[in-house]
Amino acid sequence: MASFVLPHSEPEVPVNLTSNLPKDQLLSFPAFKQWIETLQHSLSTQKTQSHTFHSSPYKLRKIDIQSVDFFGGKRLGFVKLRAEVSNDDGEQLPGSVFLRGGSVGMMVSNDALTSVWLILQPDDVPEGTENEKQVILALQPRIAAGSLSMAELPAGMLDESGSFSGGAAKEIAEETGLEIPASDLINMTELAIPDALSDSDERLQQAVYPSPGGCDEFIPIFLWQKRVPRGQLNDWRGKLTGLREHGEKITLMLSPLDQVWRHGGRDGKVLAGWALYQGLRQEGRI
Repeated sequence: MASFVLPHSEPEVPVNLTSNLPKDQLLSFPAFKQWIETLQHSLSTQKTQSHTFHSSPYKLRKIDIQSVDFFGGKRLGFVKLRAEVSNDDGEQLPGSVFLRGGSVGMMVSNDALTSVWLILQPDDVPEGTENEKQVILALQPRIAAGSLSMAELPAGMLDESGSFSGGAAKEIAEETGLEIPASDLINMTELAIPDALSDSDERLQQAVYPSPGGCDEFIPIFLWQKRVPRGQLNDWRGKLTGLREHGEKITLMLSPLDQVWRHGGRDGKVLAGWALYQGLRQEGRI
């Protein structure tokens, strides 16, 4: 088993690799780079006297790479590791980590994974009201959850043309003709979550971390609203039933805005989007 010392680490941090993972490939893996930079900065904030752990600071002692998955045979996709983080009193923090990454934190960046809160409203309803708003949900197989039809916020990427893309976006375009330009998206997580103001602040992403106890994944949640003719919305309501035709993996459904927390309640992105939307509306920011 190959090992190396993590560059610029103090104390020196040995990294133990699996047989199929070279050092350079791990160090260049964006998810690992972002995770280790974020963790090292957070550990450095313990130097501040007001920090909870100042009197007995925690240190990163060792990293054991336990397994890796490759995409297409060569591109590093997922990394499972154990990080040993302890203080001089022998107290340890849980360190089992599944690295998969998230978005790069920039709305216009290519391949930025994101979720979008898509709201439609009849155009004959008074503007500025919440009346009759509908949210588009995607239903798709999620084997990790044991589900073949999980209701969730549509997820995808912002592509080179600046549009929301991916499987859910393709299905939305095919079923409704709607295309979602990045210029029309409002980043709700960026509005709600303040950025780091000083070196003593942790430098986390302005995004939702759905499972921070074991995974580095972070997801910015955007808002897109559109007023459409009532007849068109009624046609879509009849069409977007969530019923899967032969061969379809992703289907769509419309949920009344005031019921979306119930229809999509198993998806953390739906609940996070609901909370962000309600909070930002109460503050008059959207």
